[in-house]
Formats: sequence, structure tokens, C-alpha cells
Amino acid sequence: MERLHSIFVAPFADMVAAPDFFLQVVWEGLVSGVLYALIALGFVLIFKSSRIFNFAQGIMVVFAALTLVGLHERGVPALLAVPLTLVVMFFLAVAIERVVLRPLVNQPDIILFMATIGVTLFLIGLGETIFGGENKVMITSELGIPTGSWIMEPFGGFVSIEQKDVTAVVGAVLLVIALLVFLNKSKMGRAIRALGDDHQAALSVGISLSTIWVIVWFISGIIALATGIVWGARAGVSFALEVIALKALPVLMLGGLESVTGAIVGGLAIGVLEKVFEIYWGQPLLGGNTEAWFAYVLALLVLLVRPQGLFGEKIIERV
Repeated sequence: MERLHSIFVAPFADMVAAPDFFLQVVWEGLVSGVLYALIALGFVLIFKSSRIFNFAQGIMVVFAALTLVGLHERGVPALLAVPLTLVVMFFLAVAIERVVLRPLVNQPDIILFMATIGVTLFLIGLGETIFGGENKVMITSELGIPTGSWIMEPFGGFVSIEQKDVTAVVGAVLLVIALLVFLNKSKMGRAIRALGDDHQAALSVGISLSTIWVIVWFISGIIALATGIVWGARAGVSFALEVIALKALPVLMLGGLESVTGAIVGGLAIGVLEKVFEIYWGQPLLGGNTEAWFAYVLALLVLLVRPQGLFGEKIIERV
């Protein structure tokens, strides 16, 4: 009975007893969820347009952040280093399309997936050669990102909100809105969506596969830079940031591999739920560290009920 009480009653009683702390936990989870959603968007865009699961998205986050910091260390002003980094990510997108993807057109999906693993290893080596393997500090203040905090007192309690986290959330929301407007309103965005819906039909009406691939990989590079700046401001810039991309996997499983909406909703849901579970169930009952596996278990449970994810399209095979 005591065990059941600690699972089904005590956590909710703690939430009610200290609502200010509960809000703090939810806020921290929301910030993490926004970043998970950003990384997942990079995966979704590339998969929708090319049917390639881009294993290199994680190292692209690291490479973009290292390029930004590296340019600043070499004397480039921070606000100039950002567009120069975007130029680097654009040429990286062109190089990947020309050298890796174009020769592999019409190859099996596993070959394309293995190619992105090769891109990952190449970028790791290139990054270490150019920037070194030591940890670096993100140029947060130089980019104009506030580093203070706001203190709130809801319910007579105490909640601390980091200004850089607010900046991250606002920036991510604006980036997602811009991406949705681009995909739904622009001619090129509609071409990307058409290619995702039906490759053969899109190619038959003159949509350039090469051009679309460059654009979506460049957009993924933009997302990677935004994610790298935010995560770098929170945890520093190092190759360890690559493992953050692994959190995008359960987000994709939960939301659906081809759904932009699923990436956003899945990222926010996993960010909040894993943080709440860690504080109210993980630490008291399991000794903590549940954030390392909670998202994967949650995604697995969803897949058992809905294999295509919450927002994925159900595949119907006619025989």
C-alpha cells in the first residue's frame, strides 16, 4: 500500500503542496522540449524531401556552433560571424548534395543512411582538425543574448527564469513560424512539400531534386546553428553536444517521422514529461537519472498503439 501511495498519490500531492516548484520544473522541461523539437525538425525536413534519415544532424549542430565560436576567436565580430557561419552551412549543404547524395540517387535507403554516417565521421574529423577537440565557451553576451534571470513569486513561492532560456524559446518560436510560412506560402516551400508527398509526381512536373536537397540541408543547417547557440549557451560547445540529437529519435517516434507538427508537439511533450517524471517519480523512487531513458520508453509505448506516431500518416498497403 505504501508503494502504491508513493506512485499514485505522493507525486501529485507534492505538486499541489509546492505549485511554484512545479512551475519551475515545467518551465525547465519546456525549454528542453523546444530544443528537442528544433533538432527533430531538421530530421523531418530532410526525410520528407529525400527519404533519408539524416544521422548527421547532431554533428551539424556541433559543427555550426564550433564554426561560429571559431570565427569569433579568429577576430570576426560576433554579429558578422553568424551570417558567415550560415554561408559555411550553405556550402556544406551544396557539398553534401554534390559529393554524397547525387551519386547515390535511387540507391536503397540503407545506403543513403550509411552515407549520412560517413558525413558524420567526416565532420567530426574536420571539426577537430580546424577547431581542436577542447571545449569552448559560446559567445552568448557577444551575440546580445541576455544572461541574467527574472525572479517571479507565483503562489507566494519562488520561480527563477533565465533570460537566455526565454530568448531561446522566443527565437525557436519565430524560427518555426518562419519555417511554416516558407513551407506553406513560398513556391519553393510548396515544391518541398510536393516532393515529400510524391517524389515521382513532383519530378514529373519539373521540380529539381538537386535544388530541393540543397535547400532542405541548408535549412537544417540554419536549425543546427540556432540549436547550437542555445545549447552552447547552456552547456558549452563541445563534441558531446552531438548526443543531444539522440533525444530527437524518441521525438520522431512519438510525433511521426514525416510530420512537422509531430516534431513540435513531440519535442514539447517529451521535454516537459521527462522533467516532471524525473523530479516527482525518478528521484524519489528510482534514484534519478530517468531522463536518460524516459523518452524512449514513452515513445515505445506510443508505437505499440500507433506505429506511425501520433501525427504520422497511417500506411495502407493494398494487395
